[in-house]
Amino acid sequence: MPGPRIAKLEDRIRVVVAQMLQTRVKDPRLGFVTVTGVRLTGDSRDATVFYTVMGAEADLATTAAALESAKGLLRSAVGKRLGLRFAPTLTFVPDATTAAAADMEDLLARVRRADEELAARRGTRFAGAADPYWGDDEAE
Repeated sequence: MPGPRIAKLEDRIRVVVAQMLQTRVKDPRLGFVTVTGVRLTGDSRDATVFYTVMGAEADLATTAAALESAKGLLRSAVGKRLGLRFAPTLTFVPDATTAAAADMEDLLARVRRADEELAARRGTRFAGAADPYWGDDEAE
């Protein structure tokens, strides 16, 4: 768990990178990018920037190339705006959260279908008595 200083720096780096992508980076390969999060190492030397891109796989590849070419500009802007002695190196990683969520939804749909099939095969009859707690103990 990062400390409060690291968490604050992560948030500020995310805001600076998002603003720079919106205002200063004019690369035509850059698609509709959303910066979803930043993870900073404990010594504040390396920052991993997570992003998502709207569009197809080709848009993801061209956006990744555009981010790699703008990495120096973004790093210097982060260092200047945050007043850091050492600007962290930036590594851009596509965020897999949306893909993982879609996979989870598919799994849940498969389980739901399997449950419905089992319920249809099972029928409405009970395996034993309707009230399994009824027995000879009450006669005593």
